[in-house]
Amino acid sequence: MKHVTCVFDLAVEPDHLSEFKSLINDIVDDARRETGTVIREYSSNAADEREIHIDERYEADAVLPHINETFAPHSERLLALAQIKALYGYGETSLGIRNKLDDFGAVYFTPLVGISK
Repeated sequence: MKHVTCVFDLAVEPDHLSEFKSLINDIVDDARRETGTVIREYSSNAADEREIHIDERYEADAVLPHINETFAPHSERLLALAQIKALYGYGETSLGIRNKLDDFGAVYFTPLVGISK
């Protein structure tokens, strides 16, 4: 099974943190119902909770349905609360995936060698 991993680096303004945390709970609840989501984790910098990383891993054919169906209803609100500072895509990303992620300034890394269990 081929996977695609995305890591987002976000900046959230201090007065938006509470609303942001509420929103990401809603997004995670929706992602739980997706069949191809392997990992979806939000983490904050221990020294500055306004810096958030999102770690997402999907079966490759589940990325576009996630973006188009699960994330789309939340995207405007998330982008109003947080700035995407960086986005890294890992794995063999299709042209369709890249067309969606390019809007966020994605940088892509292709697999060299590794193990996943």
